[in-house]
Amino acid sequence: MEVHLSIGQTHRFELHEALLIYKSGQKSFITQHSVLRHDGASPTLGPAQPLTMNFVDSLLRSLRRNCDLEVLPEHVLGTGDQTLVWWTPRRERQMFYRNTEDKATELNGKTFPQPPLVWRVSGGTLAVRALRENRRPAAITKLAFAPFWNVSHSGQVCLGSMRCPESATVAAIIDWEEGFYESAFTHGNVARLTKHAGGFAAMWNELAGKRKPFPTKCLIELPETLAQFVRGK
Repeated sequence: MEVHLSIGQTHRFELHEALLIYKSGQKSFITQHSVLRHDGASPTLGPAQPLTMNFVDSLLRSLRRNCDLEVLPEHVLGTGDQTLVWWTPRRERQMFYRNTEDKATELNGKTFPQPPLVWRVSGGTLAVRALRENRRPAAITKLAFAPFWNVSHSGQVCLGSMRCPESATVAAIIDWEEGFYESAFTHGNVARLTKHAGGFAAMWNELAGKRKPFPTKCLIELPETLAQFVRGK
């Protein structure tokens, strides 16, 4: 069998090894096989060998060899395989609300002060938490609920029709943030999103159009630390 790939350079690739995946329900295992060549005949698979971590590490290094390195700006907190975590200081952003029950329609399209936030993109998903202090968090910094609709108890954002970048790179950070704010906030996933005495709608109504810092005293603190959030646990 011949396979033609366009990789921008001329290389000759030969089939050396094959991995076979066996599945039974939720369980699976993989065997590694050498490829045996025979004069005038098609190659065949050698005896099965158990997959070793050394082979997996070698394979991962080979796959990542062509990944471009990038300089990380100060606001990036962590990177990993298809994962990027960063923080944003307090600022003002326009927000859009739309839902079938006509809730919070008075907030739609207005500009609001935002709390400092921590963002995590991993495997095409987005999670967000809030910070009580407007500075770069440390690994042990305790996080808070992000006081937004569309965000679950674990911080996961319901992406819905949100415009999502395909990558988790530094260059895609702005697109992830714009996709989040430019999509409509449609529903609440958490029963209590703020300690404000009047609740969610009252807090955002008070902040609409105001040029003042977000009142972080209204945030609900979590036992979760930045280190746990970065690891997705």
